[in-house]
Amino acid sequence: VQLQASGGGVVQPGGSLRLSCVISGRTSPQMPVGWFRETPGKRREGVACIVAEEISESYEDSVKGRFTISRDKTRNTVDLRLDRLQPEDSGTYTCALAEEENWYCTLFEVGYQQWGRGTLVTVSS
Repeated sequence: VQLQASGGGVVQPGGSLRLSCVISGRTSPQMPVGWFRETPGKRREGVACIVAEEISESYEDSVKGRFTISRDKTRNTVDLRLDRLQPEDSGTYTCALAEEENWYCTLFEVGYQQWGRGTLVTVSS
């Protein structure tokens, strides 16, 4: 199993980005996928996760209403739309996959076993 995140970049405060996580290998659409953010000096934190849209999604409080996670089972991708970005949203964003099927997802990194390489998001004026 491999995960590859892309879509990061430099954006001004208030701007938007769309991150994409491409998942390859033997997986199931019932395996939860999470997006995590890591900033120097801070612990990696989960910002959003999904099993299936409108069935099981979860967001970290600071991104609720600004970030939207979505899953395309046909293409085996999980996207994260970042709107109204703020400087504190800067960091390396990484996607991760849980190896067991579940109806629910978690924002805790211990729930994920497969990790991709991150993509850097910088929010700066």
